[in-house]
Amino acid sequence: MSEHPNQAARATSGVSGLDERLSVPLWWYLMAAGLGVLLGAEIHMGYPGLRSWIGYATLIPLFVLALVWLGRSRVQVTADELVVGERRLPLSAVGRVDVVAKADKQEALGPQLDPSAYLLHRTWVGPVVRVEVLDGADPAPYWVFSSRRPDQVLAALGR
Repeated sequence: MSEHPNQAARATSGVSGLDERLSVPLWWYLMAAGLGVLLGAEIHMGYPGLRSWIGYATLIPLFVLALVWLGRSRVQVTADELVVGERRLPLSAVGRVDVVAKADKQEALGPQLDPSAYLLHRTWVGPVVRVEVLDGADPAPYWVFSSRRPDQVLAALGR
């Protein structure tokens, strides 16, 4: 049985890797479906016959798809780069890494935030991670992004 080449490289490089999807909480889907049913019922009361079901058929999937779209962002640490949303940063350009607790998040995202920093914040995720960027080509001095598992991000970045 042969090992996959990437698995062998990860095992020898010491980088553990991370892949985290910043999806919305599952109970939000119930709320979205309930809101779709409620608004669909408003349309149902106003139209007779087959047209009365158009509200249910369009609004429930629309609200659920909106939540899927909101939760599509990912945080990944591969063997050679940090990927947050659509942005990529080589691990060689990663400087100091800090975890900002949920209690300190308002200060970090408010008065302390540099306007040129890259930000991927999801309100439903508690802590955020702040990564200093050492690459002069990147316009952001640091990245701030949400993570449910900040300790695993630190471990995957080797900090």
